[in-house]
Amino acid sequence: MAVNLATKYQKAIDQVFSVGSLTKVGFGGKFDFTGSNIVKAYTLVTQALGNYTRTGTSRYGTPTEVADTVATYTLAQDKSFSAVIDKGNYLQGNLVKTTGAFMKAQMDEQVTPLMDTRNLAVLTATAIAATQDVLTVITAANAYSTLLTAGEALDEAKVPSNGRVCFANPTYYKFLKLDDQFILPSDMAQKMVIKGLVGEADGVKIIKVPTSYFPANTNFILTHPKANVNPRQLEELFTHENPPGISGALIEGRYIYDAFSFAQKLTSTYRSKKA
Repeated sequence: MAVNLATKYQKAIDQVFSVGSLTKVGFGGKFDFTGSNIVKAYTLVTQALGNYTRTGTSRYGTPTEVADTVATYTLAQDKSFSAVIDKGNYLQGNLVKTTGAFMKAQMDEQVTPLMDTRNLAVLTATAIAATQDVLTVITAANAYSTLLTAGEALDEAKVPSNGRVCFANPTYYKFLKLDDQFILPSDMAQKMVIKGLVGEADGVKIIKVPTSYFPANTNFILTHPKANVNPRQLEELFTHENPPGISGALIEGRYIYDAFSFAQKLTSTYRSKKA
């Protein structure tokens, strides 16, 4: 006699783990893209000091007009998605395909990681443009000193010491954690609620980020938030119930955003890369 065993589906949905936005903390600049996809920013050209002359009519020197340069920033990222939850599939699928559950999963697994990946790609391009993209073989013996070297480069560029952040891949973090000078979040005098914060080294907040988010061969990226901007011009998410031609819900989302490093602050970013 045959024995027919039952199959049961759980109402709990098993989604992959997600970590939320990890890189937003590195982008503290402000740009207003309202009404446009392009912003231009002026930079005044300063003058070198000369010697004051105590005779004549041009004692301060020969007056010259103050010049300027213009940097152009263009929003290039315009992403979207469109998904349908058919009413029949919802009713006959254990009622688990809710619009709310899908929208949260879409943000956690697709939208936010894509934005973080873009942010790190821009920071890498910035470090390359500033010739601060340095090849380093990281070990437990030199992980901390490598971060100090990166900080030294920012010091020479007159980047403020306070507020710097380091985006580290898990391997670099592992080596850094072996150093006694690394401070765990539980030991920090001032608690800070930052996504991905795993500790502090040399006054720098360390943010651990999955390797897949970084451009290839990255150990870590050191930067200052005031040197970077992450404008998000449009973030919209719609649910259309029973739109023409569909019995069920049509879920659509669109995101216009980008990331930039200010043209006069490129030396505020340093990348340690591996071969």
